[in-house]
Amino acid sequence: MDDRRLETIIGQLLRAGVLLAAATVFAGGVLYLARHHAETANYQTFVAGAANTRSVSGIVLAAVHGKSEAIIELGLLALILLPVARVAVAGVGFLLERDRLYATVSLIVLCILVFSLVIAG
Repeated sequence: MDDRRLETIIGQLLRAGVLLAAATVFAGGVLYLARHHAETANYQTFVAGAANTRSVSGIVLAAVHGKSEAIIELGLLALILLPVARVAVAGVGFLLERDRLYATVSLIVLCILVFSLVIAG
């Protein structure tokens, strides 16, 4: 594997990931509007989201059951996880190129990203 091929793979990953996330958010938005178009918004009080959509497993489960808010959140999660996937693919590419320095740096960055996502959640 050479640098040009790795750049192409990463570019395709990012393009596909952004398109998939955007399509998921759009589908959830359309579904939400179809179900709630007649409701009046109440901006006087803040109402937090459902308790079952405060974890990744809860979001996935609710999205599978057709909850529009969870489908939107699933698309946003995909968008958040895209940089993590990009660093992981870059690290694997550097390993295949036998570039130990960049593979090590990618592994360190990947650990920091995963750690920060786990701690934040």
